[in-house]
Amino acid sequence: MSIVLEHLTKRYGGHPVVNDVSLEIADGEFFVLLGSSGSGKTTVLNMVAGLSGVDQGRILLHGRDVTDLPTQERRVGFVFQNYALFQHMSVADNVEFGMTLRKMPAAERRRWRDELLELVGLVGLGQRMPRQLSGGQQQRVALARALAIKPDVLLLDEPLGALDAKIRIELRRALRAIQRTLGITTILVTHDQEEAFELADRLGVMSFGRLLEVGRPEALYQRPRTEFVATFLGTANLLVGRCSADAVQLGPVHIPITRRLDSLSQPGNAWPHPGACNGGAVRAAQRVQVLFRPEDVVLASDPDTLAAPPFGLGQVEQVVFSGAFQRLRLRLPPLAGVRPIAPPVAFGDDTIYVEAVREQADVDRLPLQPGERVWVGIRHFHALEHPGLHFLLLTDGSPQAQAALALGGQLARLAHARAVVLGYGLQGEAMQRHLQQAKETLGSGLAALDVRSTDDPPARAVQRETERQPYDLIIMGFGQANSLELAESMLQSGEHNLLLAPRAQDAPTHALIAVTTGEPGKDDILFAGRLVRHVGAQATLMSVVEQADDPAARQRAERFLADGIRSLEILGVPAQTAVRSGVVSKAIAHELAANDYDLLVLGTPLADREGRISLKGVVGQVMSEAIPCATLLVRSTVSSYREPVAIDTVRV
Repeated sequence: MSIVLEHLTKRYGGHPVVNDVSLEIADGEFFVLLGSSGSGKTTVLNMVAGLSGVDQGRILLHGRDVTDLPTQERRVGFVFQNYALFQHMSVADNVEFGMTLRKMPAAERRRWRDELLELVGLVGLGQRMPRQLSGGQQQRVALARALAIKPDVLLLDEPLGALDAKIRIELRRALRAIQRTLGITTILVTHDQEEAFELADRLGVMSFGRLLEVGRPEALYQRPRTEFVATFLGTANLLVGRCSADAVQLGPVHIPITRRLDSLSQPGNAWPHPGACNGGAVRAAQRVQVLFRPEDVVLASDPDTLAAPPFGLGQVEQVVFSGAFQRLRLRLPPLAGVRPIAPPVAFGDDTIYVEAVREQADVDRLPLQPGERVWVGIRHFHALEHPGLHFLLLTDGSPQAQAALALGGQLARLAHARAVVLGYGLQGEAMQRHLQQAKETLGSGLAALDVRSTDDPPARAVQRETERQPYDLIIMGFGQANSLELAESMLQSGEHNLLLAPRAQDAPTHALIAVTTGEPGKDDILFAGRLVRHVGAQATLMSVVEQADDPAARQRAERFLADGIRSLEILGVPAQTAVRSGVVSKAIAHELAANDYDLLVLGTPLADREGRISLKGVVGQVMSEAIPCATLLVRSTVSSYREPVAIDTVRV
């Protein structure tokens, strides 16, 4: 292997921006790292180049461990997005710069320089200055300069990002031809999917510092294993349905299965051979995510003429001309038990959108305009195993921790969630006995259960554990003197939510979801809905208007809660609304005292500039009382920092 990365980790401010990345790249392979901004892909490239240190892990280039070697000893060529040419040097001098530093003989330098200028298409331009060249030509010079030192590997950091579309396409083709000619192992970092598909022998998709999937472009596009990759690569129609041994069920729509993942139907195979479920044997009524691409959608004026199983009668929302193709967005009525993931729907919208693409011949046969109705069929699909929820249960053996373990076990069984029990604060045999007892108590009926122990304090232990793998929910006891501070530290260590159990109780049957209007409040409702749907609980959505004589604020709250009710209905959660007035913390406390709630849901305040979440405002005021039931604290996915504006009033 030309490049081997072993468990690479890089932290900034204590948080991993590259998290346990392992990868092998073969000799002569063109490998593309693809991901959105901030995913960690450029940091990986910088670590391979020696421009950024490695906190954990190893880097091997052609069998040499270069982890601690300086850049100049790694034999890597690096091309940046902004060219980074020496403006006072001619093209020829730029190309020769690295060779001169390595004291290559002049005659050999000139010969290799001329070969490179011919290879990159710049013959005759050696005496020009960089300012006399176009952007595409300057990037060709940068490429020639990187290749001049005859590197073992070539590293490209979005080298085409600053170029216009036409030049980008031309340079992509030139870059691929040069790489094949030289046979040099190459890593390209990009967020451009078209660029990745065209150039990559294999590509890897990164998100939040993790390398999620690696494979050939066509395999990752057609048969992704994760929701993120399915929706990140290309346009996706992704719905939650159910899968049995012989069919996928999307509400009343029954789509037969005849093939497994490794023999997914190829384009051109007609119904009734439309798709496959992931991973071989499928449990009866297993929840799955059903993926079908726009090109897998067929349209007809009559269901009998569809060359695919009918999915429903849709209305054309949008028609877009895209040269040789027509792109459509179709609106379908809601299907019971079906939750859309992509395309995303607006909060409170219970309809389903489907993206479709047609060739011009199909457009001519069936012209369509916005507002018209058309039958929709699915020619091929791919079913991903639904990831479900992932719980981390904390225990130190205290009564509060025992209550959290019992409640967490009930919720995990009902939600078919994977669970990890993390023990802390006990030593030796006492820890082993406690974890064995927890395993025996919780193990029956769980989708997956693992137990671990740590000598670290709880906040550090959770940080290490959430770096190892992400969690949806951390469950811990609440009631000790420092519980509020401990809860804050738990929220600092990842993107998870937090469930606090003050006492032993059964699984919730009635949840109070206290929200403010706005984007963060949507997160509170949607995650709470995902959790309570599994336990069969009902919910009350409550918003507090501080001024009782403010009719506009009350109307906004009522509209928001009505949208929340529709969103919960999609998840199958029965719910009602309540609008109260007065001081937020007192209104919540009064509502809890007046009704038989056994779960309180609150949104955490948004994090400050340093990423800290303080619970000392409304949340702290509510929790400082003797709260009678489990409390779920939901983190917002909204960008955390906002200019200081009484942050406690942003979220309750």
